[in-house]
Amino acid sequence: MTDRPVFILPFTATPAEIDELGHVNNAAWVRWIQDVATAHWAATADPAHIAAYVWVVVRHEIDYLRGLGPGGTVTARTWVGDAPTGARFDRFVEFVGEGGKPHVRSKTTWAMLDKATGRPLRIPPEVAAPFL
Repeated sequence: MTDRPVFILPFTATPAEIDELGHVNNAAWVRWIQDVATAHWAATADPAHIAAYVWVVVRHEIDYLRGLGPGGTVTARTWVGDAPTGARFDRFVEFVGEGGKPHVRSKTTWAMLDKATGRPLRIPPEVAAPFL
């Protein structure tokens, strides 16, 4: 686990997210990774920072460990890694199902952009602090 603050969000697999193999499609897991990350930002960041900045994914690393069928539920846990480097922050997400068994683990690298200009910005300490 981590010594960083952890944000938790539950997910339930809908019929639209199930692929021909009978489990949650990889594209749905990617969407869930983005959903939990953006929910963490919205729940934790200062409203002034939310108004000024937007985050974009620059890299995904995903380990698919076990399938999740229709109606299955998982709990997403997310946290940030080390302090930011320039405009970038690494975020970790783990989806855990029944019995604490992990289904998917990911590490994503996000870059912060200025909403007004669309340009990357070095992450100010006050933006990073609530996540560290």
